[in-house]
Amino acid sequence: MNIKSLLLGSAAALAVVSGAQAADAIVAAEPEPVEYVRVCDAYGTGYFYIPGTETCLKIEGYIRFQVNVGDQPGGDNDSDWDAVTRGQVQFTAKSDTEYGPLTGVIVMQFNADNATDQDAILDSAYLDVAGFRAGLFYSWWDDGLSGETDDIGSVVTLHNSIRYQYESGTFYAGLSVDELEDGVYKLGEEANNVGVAFGVGGTAGVFSYQITGGYDVDNEDGAIRAMGTVDIGPGTLGLAGVYSTGPNSYYSSAEWAVAAEYAIKATDKLKITPAVQYYGNYFGGGTVVPDDFDGLGDAWKVGLTVDYQIVDNFYAKASVQYLDPDDGDDSTSGYFRLQRSF
Repeated sequence: MNIKSLLLGSAAALAVVSGAQAADAIVAAEPEPVEYVRVCDAYGTGYFYIPGTETCLKIEGYIRFQVNVGDQPGGDNDSDWDAVTRGQVQFTAKSDTEYGPLTGVIVMQFNADNATDQDAILDSAYLDVAGFRAGLFYSWWDDGLSGETDDIGSVVTLHNSIRYQYESGTFYAGLSVDELEDGVYKLGEEANNVGVAFGVGGTAGVFSYQITGGYDVDNEDGAIRAMGTVDIGPGTLGLAGVYSTGPNSYYSSAEWAVAAEYAIKATDKLKITPAVQYYGNYFGGGTVVPDDFDGLGDAWKVGLTVDYQIVDNFYAKASVQYLDPDDGDDSTSGYFRLQRSF
């Protein structure tokens, strides 16, 4: 009995030890925390350090679906509507230098009219340091009022340019030299010239302003524009005026024009913007322009734009515009847009 008890006890002990070892074998140690991406908060939200460097990177963009309506909005077809889709992504890199932040921006844009009619373009690419900017970027003439009615900018606002802009809190002033290869040109000439533009603007309480000018060297004409907005009541009143000495790459729609809008903030998510514009000696669009505006009739335009914030980073926009020129047929156009930003 003693030998039998000893054997049974030994077997039980071995079973307990074996079970404990088996249990220990399947318990994995918790991994130590590893910082794969370090947040960079020196330049605002959304930046992170590129691993192994002191350069901060931000990735952002949007996806847009839009249905345009009007007279052949898709080009040479008989349809009065056309759906288009766009995807855009922007990379912004920043790092500290003895001259201040060194910034590099690349913006890629992808547009699709349908499954086969698509294009991919470089929407912007530039470097910026100590107020100097060089590369492909939009000029001050791309700015406008918040609605969709105003027509106070250039036909083409994206140029290879060199610019210096001084900024101090609520004020900025700058000067740029622009390559105008794809601007407007007069009959018998080519769009291969240079322009000089300036921009001055800022804010003062509820009031904001901008004055923009440009001289097209090849066309030997220039334009100047002033815009201002002020918060009044439940919305923001915007006023603008532009004058051109003759058709040029900075402004060619008319000899002069004035525009006004009132952006009503109906709710925290809904904004309604009625607007109007009047043109003196109206020419309209196109890249081939007349020598001057003499003999052209006037035109007027009214429109309404509605913006609705569905949820954070996702909104809907609808716009309708009516244009009535003296020297042409009146027209109605518009669009409906859904856009998700990230």
